[in-house]
Amino acid sequence: MYTDTVMELVNFSNESLGSLGSLACLLDHSTGILNEQGETIFIFGDAGVGKSMLLQRLQSFWAAGQLDAGLKFFFHFRCRMFSCFKEGDVLSLQDLLFKHHCYPEQDPEEVFAFLLRFPHTALFTFDGLDELHSDFDLSHVPDTSSPWEPVHPLVLLANLLSGTLLKGAAKLLTARTGTEIPRQLLRKKVLLRGFSPSHLQAYTRKMFPDRAVQSHLLEQLEANPNLCSLCAVPLFCWIIFRCFQHFHSAFDSSPQLPDYTVTLTDVFLLVTEVHLNRTQPTSLVQRNTRSQTETFRAGQGTLHSLGRVAHWGMEKNLFVFSQEVVQASDMQEGDLQLGFLRAVPELGLGGDEQSYEFFHLTLQAFFTAFFLVVDDKVGTPELLRFFQEWAPPGEVAVASCPPIFLPFQCLGNSGLAREDPFKNKDHFQFINLFLCGLLSKAKQKLLQHLVPAAALRRKRKALWAHLFASLRSHLKHLPRVQSGGFNQVQAMPTFIWMLRCIYETQSERAGQLAARGICANYLKLTYCNAYSADCSALAFVLHHFRKRLALDLDNNNLNDYGVRELQPCFSCLTVVRLSVNQITDSGVKVLYEELTKYKILTYLGLYNNQITDVGAWYVARIMDECKGLTHLKLGKNKITSEGGKCLALAVKNSKSITEVGMWGNSIRDEGAKAFAEALRDHPSLANLSLAFNGISTEGGKSLAQALQRNASLRIFWLTKNELDDEVAESLAEMLEVNQTLKHLWKRMACWQPLNFRNCLAFPRAPGRSPRTACSPGSSRTSSQPRAPRGWPTRCGGTRASWRSA
Repeated sequence: MYTDTVMELVNFSNESLGSLGSLACLLDHSTGILNEQGETIFIFGDAGVGKSMLLQRLQSFWAAGQLDAGLKFFFHFRCRMFSCFKEGDVLSLQDLLFKHHCYPEQDPEEVFAFLLRFPHTALFTFDGLDELHSDFDLSHVPDTSSPWEPVHPLVLLANLLSGTLLKGAAKLLTARTGTEIPRQLLRKKVLLRGFSPSHLQAYTRKMFPDRAVQSHLLEQLEANPNLCSLCAVPLFCWIIFRCFQHFHSAFDSSPQLPDYTVTLTDVFLLVTEVHLNRTQPTSLVQRNTRSQTETFRAGQGTLHSLGRVAHWGMEKNLFVFSQEVVQASDMQEGDLQLGFLRAVPELGLGGDEQSYEFFHLTLQAFFTAFFLVVDDKVGTPELLRFFQEWAPPGEVAVASCPPIFLPFQCLGNSGLAREDPFKNKDHFQFINLFLCGLLSKAKQKLLQHLVPAAALRRKRKALWAHLFASLRSHLKHLPRVQSGGFNQVQAMPTFIWMLRCIYETQSERAGQLAARGICANYLKLTYCNAYSADCSALAFVLHHFRKRLALDLDNNNLNDYGVRELQPCFSCLTVVRLSVNQITDSGVKVLYEELTKYKILTYLGLYNNQITDVGAWYVARIMDECKGLTHLKLGKNKITSEGGKCLALAVKNSKSITEVGMWGNSIRDEGAKAFAEALRDHPSLANLSLAFNGISTEGGKSLAQALQRNASLRIFWLTKNELDDEVAESLAEMLEVNQTLKHLWKRMACWQPLNFRNCLAFPRAPGRSPRTACSPGSSRTSSQPRAPRGWPTRCGGTRASWRSA
């Protein structure tokens, strides 16, 4: 059922360097290299986004000979298994590979000798660094470069990733977002973004070959945008589809997904119900008519046992359980067959005794929350234990400083961090989220048969009080800055988790209190790794915000589903920034339908998405109807000359537009001519970028001629086009007439340095300072003005990131 997720190469600051087309590109040495000396390709993303499945798929490709033919060895480790070793355990690299991982048919000594001689023939994958937990102190352990020296397995892991051991071997490491490793070890960074709409359709076709079933499912998802937005995360998508599959086979040929608002708690309750019902006898003539309440009441003992195991593990930050722990929870053999727990695939790490783990970390978080709610002995401190993992107010000050990676302390002389640096808090945050969902008013009817009413009221009251206090404290300590007439607040990923928890409560009162706490008119949520379902939570709060608001969601993972989920709050948005979010024409259509209802938009940012000429037409209509729109950013999309002509006409008709960014499209000469027509006598346009658009001689000359009749433009970008000396001459003639253009940035495709410089030797207007025309070969002197902030800083050059283009 595997379907590729969106994979994006990023730099050290997690800014996009372009997408990866296939898994094989992960090992490509020609793209995305951040550090030639680095050994580790680091793959990260949210829980459930498909990191483990990606490595399994990569292993399948290797086994089928579809990867680099030179790779003869594939060693796959799950980092959580290193937690099973005791403090005094020591192993050599050979023992780790051939006694605790695989068993070669040939002589291990011979195989190991070959591996040491040709390390580039091996590929190592290490899955889930964030799930590695150890109190082992490595601060005084020296580096080890000897493959025969017995050391603690964590030392082996650290030295493999750094290249001290088996330098030249390919190493892939995965972790959840927020886990950092030192830059000197990184070769590449790859961000997994989950399913885009096209990926979801491909996955649907694989899961349901029958076209009628496909259409029925997609229609239901279309009718429930919130459920559809959850499907952007592959794990949640698989759960939802398997539940649909169950209903399709167990009930009738037209199962109905819920048409009400579905939260993540609802999804996990549903999958729990489905698994519990597997114990019921099946019949071809009689359906299972048990209600959800009856199912949970009948399975109360099983759920309590699972919850006890899950809670024990979360308390100790462990995800693998011994047979002794499972037996101590009173779990029966039949409970192990339900599918919530599975046997650990690697044997030997904990001895000969069988070990177990939950199917996924989020499932362990769900059962932990369930245990905290239904167990009578759980008091308020224990109930709220995991809320202590909210990032403290000081997170803002240290957000730019990555945590120290414990095993690599043995690579240098720095001291140990006080906190366990492996600890990623997402699983604790999922517990908090599920607590809010289970203790919501809507779940009282289900839980009142599992827990005494008095205990349920006590826990609900304690949770609400703590949630509101945490929210007020967090909002109070968020950094604020005055910028461009806005009181801007920079929110952090913790704020996203708080919004998720508030949304799980489905309490309008909670949403109102949260909206009241946003004492700013510019909410910045860039690089928070928000996905489409988070837009449901954001809109749940912001639709209570009664003032006008600027919303910056650049560089997240929203896609079209997220845009649809934002519909309730568009009535108050004057600034909408959705750059680098996989938005297609479908999402732009939603923007057109919503933004033109209220006509208060001033800024629209859609840079680096997947917008074509169809979407450009919708953007042009937004410009026509939103008379106050001043800034439009559409760079790095898929707009051709047809879309360019639509946009140029809208620019021509706009009396308010001051800045248009069209860098990195393909409007070519036809589109350039349309923009030339728009530039003639335009009253307001001050900044325009048509860089990297395939414009050649004809288009360049049209633009130059139009600028002779323009008195508004101050900055004009034409770099990375196909301009020649004819265009240079036309620009020189224009500069003799145009007295308002301050900065002209261009790059010619073919030019002669002497002629080029001569033709740009334009005179200084009387009483005016020299203007700047930058081109290859020219150098900026101290008298020349610097490039505006956010634009390329080198003459004729570009920055790696064009977020402002």
